[in-house]
Amino acid sequence: MTSFEHRLRQLKSDLVTQGDRVYQQLLRAVESYFDRDAAKAAEVVAGDEVIDRVDVEIERASIPLLAIGEADEHAIRFVLTIVKVNNELERCADCAVDIAGVVREYHREMTELVPPRFRVMANSVIGMLRDSNRALADLNVDLAQQVLAFDDTVSQFKREIELDAEEQVANGGMPVRLAFRLRTVTARLERVADHCTNICEQVIYLESGKIVRHLPGGWTKPELPSL
Repeated sequence: MTSFEHRLRQLKSDLVTQGDRVYQQLLRAVESYFDRDAAKAAEVVAGDEVIDRVDVEIERASIPLLAIGEADEHAIRFVLTIVKVNNELERCADCAVDIAGVVREYHREMTELVPPRFRVMANSVIGMLRDSNRALADLNVDLAQQVLAFDDTVSQFKREIELDAEEQVANGGMPVRLAFRLRTVTARLERVADHCTNICEQVIYLESGKIVRHLPGGWTKPELPSL
């Protein structure tokens, strides 16, 4: 194994570990919202320091690999994928911190029940992040495609939750402050889903060489690059 290959393998391992770390952050943040648990929300905020530090470490370790002069196209795509996915994971963690921040600020007045549709949306996004990490760890294009296919469903959940909240506020069935909290948290969850699709697009790019994020007709199954 060459030095480049060894360093690349270590970077991938570090990135997969970071993905698992971010997944746990999001899971704790959502649980803190469900349970109105300020202590768990505080753990999420505190844990972001480690994620930020590892984010910088991975980026700094990635850049020198591009200067080695590796000529293999797949190897170069792999380094670029690590850099981009690393950034997406850090932004997912930021969304988890934002959700936890809502809990820390409002937990004393969060006496309302969480709408069932919101629970479904939250669990769906958590599943997307879990599967994005798995797709990256295994370089599984099929799983990456499944995550991409679910993104529209999450967006639909968000629209339905916001519409229902607006209607309930209008008829007095939901406090305005609850509606604002729901809007904030659902927006962060949708953002996580967007980052998950970006990660999976990178997995597809790595394995197929096809860039799918700018296709005018939306995402389609990529073809293998010509040899």
